[in-house]
Order: sequence, then structure tokens, then C-alpha cells
Amino acid sequence: MEQTEQTEQTGIQFLDQELLLKSRKELVLQRLQEIAEEVLQDQNLQDYFHQYSKFLLLLEDTFERLQKGNYLDQDLAFLQQRNQDLYQDILPTHYEQSFANPTYATKQLGQEQGPVLCYLAGKMRNLIGAVFEAREEEFLVGLELFVEIYACFSYGEASGEGASAKELKEILYWNSCDYARLRGEHQIGTMVGGLPSYVASLVQNSDLGDERYLYGYGHYVSENEIACAKFMATLPEETIATMANTFTEGYRIGFEITGKDLSKKSVAEIYYHLGFERMIRKAMENLEKLHLKVGFRQERVESTSPNRQYEYDHKDDVALLLDKGFVQRQLEARGNAFKHWEKEALGYAGPLVQETFGEEDFDPISRPEALHFTEEQNHLWVEYLTKQGELLRQYILPQERSFTIIAFPIPAVGDIFPTLFSETIRLNTLDYQLYRQVQQKLIDVLDLGQYCIVKGKGNNQTDLTIALWKLRDPKKETIFENCVADVNIPVGEVFTSPVLEGTQGKLHVTKVFLEGLEYRDLCFIFQDGKTTEYSCNNFATKEENEKFILEHILNRHPSLPMGEFAIGTNTTAYAMARRLGVERKLPILIAEKTGPHFALGDTCYSHTEDIRVYNPDGKEIVAKENSCSKMRESAPGEAYFNYHTDITIPYDELGLLAVVTKEGEEIPLIQDGLFVLPGTEVLNEALMEG
Repeated sequence: MEQTEQTEQTGIQFLDQELLLKSRKELVLQRLQEIAEEVLQDQNLQDYFHQYSKFLLLLEDTFERLQKGNYLDQDLAFLQQRNQDLYQDILPTHYEQSFANPTYATKQLGQEQGPVLCYLAGKMRNLIGAVFEAREEEFLVGLELFVEIYACFSYGEASGEGASAKELKEILYWNSCDYARLRGEHQIGTMVGGLPSYVASLVQNSDLGDERYLYGYGHYVSENEIACAKFMATLPEETIATMANTFTEGYRIGFEITGKDLSKKSVAEIYYHLGFERMIRKAMENLEKLHLKVGFRQERVESTSPNRQYEYDHKDDVALLLDKGFVQRQLEARGNAFKHWEKEALGYAGPLVQETFGEEDFDPISRPEALHFTEEQNHLWVEYLTKQGELLRQYILPQERSFTIIAFPIPAVGDIFPTLFSETIRLNTLDYQLYRQVQQKLIDVLDLGQYCIVKGKGNNQTDLTIALWKLRDPKKETIFENCVADVNIPVGEVFTSPVLEGTQGKLHVTKVFLEGLEYRDLCFIFQDGKTTEYSCNNFATKEENEKFILEHILNRHPSLPMGEFAIGTNTTAYAMARRLGVERKLPILIAEKTGPHFALGDTCYSHTEDIRVYNPDGKEIVAKENSCSKMRESAPGEAYFNYHTDITIPYDELGLLAVVTKEGEEIPLIQDGLFVLPGTEVLNEALMEG
């Protein structure tokens, strides 16, 4: 009897909540329709609120169509036009006169109110995802926020006092804090498989031969996504299976070689790019055979950016709100969200990441009107990311999870796309046994070393000394990991965590692309393994260049250690890139295999240093920590940086890479861009052919 009453009460509460949401939505929609017609004294403000109220009403129309369940049954022309309408104001052809552009917004709306309303424009645009995933309450909260901000201006005009930037920021601040848990619970719930995924439904149930399915995500759909989907539709099932099997088998092997029990896990997460759904569908089938369901987060499904400058302009938007209280409230909300999905999080095995490469070059403009972090906020943001990482590891144990990453080109690369795609599949399926044998010869010599020296040639000014671990028992221990193709596809590299003390000198590359951004004459100076100076030649002033590196490579840390030293051995990838002219298009995943590379940040064994790992020859890899990560028990806040990015010196810029033994003997491994250690010359065959 008590159980029946409780069930009835729950049902009543649900109905009450549903009626309340319906009532709130009716009121806010009515107000939006009024705002779209109301007159303000300030013409620019009127233009702003008219434009975005109509945008939100367009989102509501889209929401209603989606709820009816036949959105993708509409004509392709309608879907294409709706997609254009949702992104029109930030497309390059319109962006210079868009209120989402901080320069234009500040010019039209003023120094104080412009940045705030530009921030709001970005926040309203972010509601597209909530609409397509049917997150009705989150969508409603966004609509109400817009109406509340408008009220400040309309009342301000009526009273003659205007709307103060302080009041506007407070409204935005508390909205972000009050509803952080709502957003967090959905994000983490879809990640760990606790909530049904709209993305999974699209992948599994769509007719992938009909390009209309691309418009079901809410992401911007360019010619690139359309061409990619059409290309994938032409591939034989055998090729699709090869791609998917390489992806999921690398994931499985990653657990196997590290001694982690995959059978304890219940869910894996996939990141991918629109257009690759045939491969993803097959990967889902493979994972189901491993007794894993698949979780998806909409924000981890990528598409071509409608405007990368817009994204660059808004990358620091949180600076408008960021203070200690904000960090505390966001972390509390995230912690509550993890607690809500605690059981599901324990079953989370880790992500399978499908990256893409080949997009058009991007040279960002640094706009002074955009929001930027202060020095204090830089420290706060680093603190937030550090504590966010601690929360993740509290609920998803690093010693039990793994990952894998693979990359494929996209049609934006140009006419060579079909050839490059075929070549990339070949790269991803190279004979790992051959690389394992050759790499072992490198490791056998590296294990004799006290340090390595790396010197550039030509315009490359690199001159580095990298200190190596001292082995206590060379018969049973090794310094470098013999890495083939499991978590990082394709093969191959050998890597270690260098000893920071004694690691010093200059790292320089003439040109490199990292996370889609180009760096010209990028240079770091190391002292005892940590960066002390850095520079590039992207901008006119030293200050702008240093700021660019601080934000995008150092991840706002004033200094980072060299967390990894590696020797990439995939000369086939290097030769392919040179032959097809796509060297600067390669993602880090592949580029790091085409020469020696150096990672700034944490080691490759971050948070898993105490797990024993062995090479195929049976020797235990002991170089897993450095003097930073060694503090993980005594001072965990100083031990990790929750960041790791690789910088590669290509073979043609490499004069010498040698190991120096404790007896002082210098043994060259690579000289003038070629492998010279006996037993490794086979790697030069691809270079000669290229």
C-alpha cells in the first residue's frame, strides 16, 4: 500500500513538473514574440534583441518539429536551409557585421555592454545542441535568461538609468552557477551510458545512404560533411570493416598490454566526425561483442566549423564570470553530477577517438575586444582544470581505463582526398611486428645511455640534451616503451619520461601545426627539464606571440616540464606526407611518429605510474615518473598539469640524434635525417622512395 502511494506521488510530481515547464515555456515564448517587434530608443540594441529573439523562435520551431519525430523526413532543401539559417550570422560572409563578433558588438553596443551582449549571443547559439538533444529544460532556461537580460534594457530605458554591465554580469553569473548541475548531469550521463543517446540512435537507425541524416545532429553541415558521407557510402563493406576493426582492436589490445581487465567495464565512449557513421556503426557492433554499450556526447561529435575565427574569438568567454566562487560552484555541480552517475562511471572503460585532418589552414586574428583572461584568472582556470581532473579520476579510475586514437583525412584536403584516404588506411594497418623488432634495436642502445643529444640542421636551431633514467638492473629493466599500434594508431615510436634535472637547451621548429593552429619559428628554452622562455613569429609583437603560446601550448601554465621524449619511426607516414604535400596537414597523432618529438606537460604514464608495464621482450618499463609527478602523494596539486602536447622535429630538419653512454661514447641513431644505427636502416627505404 505504501509503495503504491509513493508511486502515485512520484507520478503526480512528474505531471506537476511537466505542467510547470509547459506554463513557463508558453510565457517566455509569448514574451519573445513581443520582443521581436518592440521598439527601443537605441537602434543598435533594438537590432540586437530583434535578431536574437527571432533566432530563438527559430530554435523553438525546430524543437517542435523534432518532437513530432519526422524532422529528417522533410525535403533535403528545407533541412539545408534550416541549417544555414541556424548558423548564418557567424558564417564568414556575415561575421564582420555580426553581434557575435566582439569587435562589431563593441563598436555598435558600447565598451561596457558590447562584450556582455556578445557573450550572450554565443550562449544563445549554444542552445542549438539542447534543441536537437531534446534537453527541454536547458533550452527553456536559456530562453528565460535572454528575456531577463532584455528586461534590464527595457526597464533601464524607461527609467532613464540604462542597464549596468555589473547587473548583466550578475544575471549571467548566477544563471551559469544555478544550472550547472542540470548541464553536468546530462553531459556525464550520456558519457557513461546512463542516459539514452540521441547520437547513438542516429548512427544505428539512419539510412546512411541518404544525406538528410547529417542534419539530425544540429551541427553545421558543410560541403565537407556531405562529401565525406558520400565517399564513405562508396566504400566496400570490407574496407569499412578494416577501418572499424583497426579502431576497436587497438582499444582492446590497449587493455590487454597494460594488464587492465576490460571485462569489468560496461560502456565505452566514441568521439567521431560527421560523415563517418558507417565506420562508427560497425565499431559499435564490435564493441557490443566485447559486451560494451556505447556512450556518446553531442559535443564530442565534430563537424567542420562554420567559422573558426568565431570560435577563436569566444574561446575565453568564461573570463566574463570567472572568479573563485564560480570555480567552487562549478566543481561542486560537477561533483554532484558524478555522484549521481557514480555506478555507471565505475563501468566506464574510456574513449575511442576518431580524429580527422586536412581542413583548410587557419591564421587567427587576435581581437582586443574579445574576452581575455587576466593573470589571476589564468591561475584560477588552471586550478579549475586540475580539480576537474581529480574529480574525474575519483569516479573513473585511471588504473582501470584506457583509450585509443585513430585519424582519417576529410575531403577539405582537396583533390588528393581519395588517394590520401587509401594511404591512411595503409598507414593504420602497417606490419607492427616489423616496427616492434626495429624499435627494440633502438631501445637496446638507448638503455646504455646517460643522455641523448638532439641537434637540428639548416634553419632548425635545436640543440638539446635529454637526461635519461639510470637502470638498476639492465637485464630486467628498460627506459623506453616499444610502442606499436594500440592506443595510438598508427605505429610506431619509442618513448620515455626524461629525467628533468640535466635536461636543457633549445627546442626549435621552423613551422608546426598544433590543434589546427600554425606556429612559425616556435622555440622553447629548457632548464632542468622545464620551459624558461618561449617565442614564435606569428604576430608583430613579442607580447602577442608569448600570449599565443601561453594560451594554446602551455595551457596557461607559466612553465611546463618536458613530460616525454620520443623517437618516431614511421618513415612511411613521413614519405607519404611529403609525396602528397600534406606535411602540415597531419594531426599530432601521425606527425609525432615522423621524427623525434617532445611533449610539454605530464608524462605518458600520468596517474598510472604505479602500474607495472612491460615491453614485448619482458623487461619492465621503469622510466614512468619525473620529479614533478613524484610529488603525487606529498603535493598532488603540484605533481600534474592535466595536459600533454607533442612537438615534432621532422626528419629533414634533424642533423643528429645520438645517445651518449656512461663511458662517454656517442652512438648516432639518426644523422642528417636518416637512421644510421645498424638494424634500423630498413626504415630509410620509405624515405628513399619518397
